[in-house]
Amino acid sequence: MNPNFETSVRIFKTAWFAKAAKKALITDKELCLAIRQVMLGQADDLGGGVFKKRLNDNRHRSIILAKGGRHWVYAYLFAKKDRDNISADELAEFKKLAALYGRQTDAVIGTALKNGDLLEICNAQKTSI
Repeated sequence: MNPNFETSVRIFKTAWFAKAAKKALITDKELCLAIRQVMLGQADDLGGGVFKKRLNDNRHRSIILAKGGRHWVYAYLFAKKDRDNISADELAEFKKLAALYGRQTDAVIGTALKNGDLLEICNAQKTSI
């Protein structure tokens, strides 16, 4: 693990994203590796804490929210064959959602985990992403 890597960083996927990733045969291991690449600048920074990362041998695109850099959340997945990109309106909504996730406390995140709204896929304290 990178010694400069913030140990409190946690990586999640939404329940919706989990279903879409499972259908696309994208594993949590692949998602953790992709997050590391995003942190190294190997993704499209769409601004406002929103990133677009290619997955699954370039067949899918993921939208990742990381305002503040502490909580990274896989929020949306789409196949390249189905659409080229997200719309400007969708991007604006993802920016709002990124800001919301960026303000969440560990207690709120814990509740979302308990409710199944979020699933934690890797944690810098538990794994070497």
